[in-house]
Amino acid sequence: MSNSSGLYIILVSVHGLIRGHNLELGRDADTGGQTKYVVELAATLAKHPEVERVDLVTRLIQDPKVSADYAQPVEILSDKAQIIRLACGPRRYLRKEVLWPYLDSFADELLKHIRKVGKIPNVIHTHYADAGYVGSRVAGWLGTPLVHTGHSLGRVKLQRLLEHGTKPEVIEENFHISTRIEAEEITLGGAALVIASTNQEVEEQYSVYDRYQPERMEVIPPGVTLERFYPVPDNWQNPPIYEKLKRFLHDPQKPMITAISRPAIRKNVGSLIKAYGEDPQLRELANLVIVLGNRDDITTMESGPRQVLTEILQLIDRYDLYGHVAYPKHHTSDDVPDLYRLTAKTQGVFINPALTEPFGLTLIEATACGVPIIATSDGGPRDIIAACDNGLLVDPLNIQDIQNALRTALTDHQQWQKWSSNGLTNVRKHFSWESHIEHYLEKVRRFPQQKIQSLLSPLIVFPATEHPGWNIPETNHLPTADRFLVTEIDNTLLGDQEALETLIERIREQGQTTGVGIATGRSLKSTLNMLEEWEFPMPDLLITSTGSEIYYGPRIVTDTTWQKHISHNWQPEAIREAMKDIPGVELQPADAQGKFKISYFVDSSVSPSYREIIRHLRRQQLPVKGIYSHDMYLDLLPIRASKGDALRYIALKWGLPVKRFLVAGASGNDETMLAGNTLAVVVGNYSEELQKLHGYAQIYFAQGQYAWGILEALDYYDFFGSLSQTQPEMVLV
Repeated sequence: MSNSSGLYIILVSVHGLIRGHNLELGRDADTGGQTKYVVELAATLAKHPEVERVDLVTRLIQDPKVSADYAQPVEILSDKAQIIRLACGPRRYLRKEVLWPYLDSFADELLKHIRKVGKIPNVIHTHYADAGYVGSRVAGWLGTPLVHTGHSLGRVKLQRLLEHGTKPEVIEENFHISTRIEAEEITLGGAALVIASTNQEVEEQYSVYDRYQPERMEVIPPGVTLERFYPVPDNWQNPPIYEKLKRFLHDPQKPMITAISRPAIRKNVGSLIKAYGEDPQLRELANLVIVLGNRDDITTMESGPRQVLTEILQLIDRYDLYGHVAYPKHHTSDDVPDLYRLTAKTQGVFINPALTEPFGLTLIEATACGVPIIATSDGGPRDIIAACDNGLLVDPLNIQDIQNALRTALTDHQQWQKWSSNGLTNVRKHFSWESHIEHYLEKVRRFPQQKIQSLLSPLIVFPATEHPGWNIPETNHLPTADRFLVTEIDNTLLGDQEALETLIERIREQGQTTGVGIATGRSLKSTLNMLEEWEFPMPDLLITSTGSEIYYGPRIVTDTTWQKHISHNWQPEAIREAMKDIPGVELQPADAQGKFKISYFVDSSVSPSYREIIRHLRRQQLPVKGIYSHDMYLDLLPIRASKGDALRYIALKWGLPVKRFLVAGASGNDETMLAGNTLAVVVGNYSEELQKLHGYAQIYFAQGQYAWGILEALDYYDFFGSLSQTQPEMVLV
């Protein structure tokens, strides 16, 4: 990756089937408008001269039931844009509602990708709640501005399902709606910019969220690809899809009433067929063409689409519409613009009768092909028709309203021509991807000037806004550092002010590629208080509570994957109960305890030995790890947790070998991170329990105390020098 100043933008869209060609729109509920949106956004962003690289990141799928295209880790879209596919749970294709347990690992994979690229993105732009969850975490770890586009919202969906009489427990079971809403709340709290398609989306939909912040929301309608969606050229020949439609129609030359959507109940296609079937004049005036994705066998489809298609076929039969209605089983993405042009050529009309419509991309596509539109009076269609003046809004529940609008469009030829002409002119002005990108980048350009306090994630535990004088950087060095200094606080980093200031200055002057971390037995709050008190800059990494918690600066974002990893078989209540009868041990105050750490004071003159305490717990089948230090402190942790384990987990997660970590400590609770392949230093004022580490090849015992010992080790290992000879190569994927 070059060091040029062009923008590096990562788009994240986890679910559905995403590829750069022949999109399978309508194949299922997860492969629809959002899929098309992100591919076209990526392609158009990459054309802009200010943009250096665009990665559209999605899920890697290896499943014989879908195309092998979705198993390709990298798909080139253009010289500056590519689709990156990363592992996310099982290899098979999964619907979005069951992806939630795998999103933490997807976030880790995204980090690995960024590490491989070797450049922190200027923007992470997420699409839908699942990607929002992933992006909130990764952007928080990196200190990168988060942009979010919701596409559809969980609270709104919940409200509509409840209104339709669906039981709350059924909604939760099928849609994991509470998980989705929580992810949306987290995303809205952390996003620097939320892009909405319509004013209604901001005012009526986002406003029901606790983290609603309208000042961070911007209405930027999606664009239409004008290279594909254009009016009927002179001498245009009937396209391949025309042959498929002819099979259904007695008189295929008639005007077309065209509807294209997924087979979803919300799309309200049944009401359209009723409106057409109950109006003899409409049947005489026009054919009805309904395109509802691709299908082979309705009986093998998911229950929602199966229910919709079954109802449609029953309605066609009830009204005896054979010869008047076309409903092809298959179409390609190339057929869609041809369907619009056929509709225009026959002087027909495009209709979207959905019960609700967040935007309505098909409406602007049809408009760009010169087709007048009729659409539900909700959300996007209101804005589109207001901007383009090319059709009518209808009440989707009023059959007569739909019939009247269709008759007007099909019988008033002067009005038809005016709507067609208005649409062609205005769609280019208001709904091109080029205008979308200009507006988008205008907002993005402002991010570097914004203070980090204005972008704080809701995940923050200890708000930086309370500490305006504290040195809090805007980004994290983890993805770009080629070496890392990790130090204990007590009796190591802190203790000598002059030594500390000398160390800070040395890191500033020589540590441009160095990340800085803290590893301590203290709680997060206590750690941050100490660092602020001694005016040490916010670290990139915080390992607290003796390795049982990991956080990333500057926004103090929790590593939940680590929490899940160490929580295996952790039984804190049983451990406390088992420790009650041991003499000479006393629980430390509440602020010293953690979710995965139980801390005791030990009076060694009264208590059993450390080994006997651990044996006592193990005899009761309690898997536990003990960390004993200063002959008076005992921390009990999950069997998988320690400073050393946390350090190695971080090294693996971020793709930096442990031998490129210089770790500094002074007491027994540092032993697990000092031993092994790390470069290590024990400072001169160390505790007796570390004496046994003398003679270890990669542990340097410094003469200097506190930070003087760390400075000594920097020279001993030539930490800012020779290590660069083995710097891992940054790879452009």
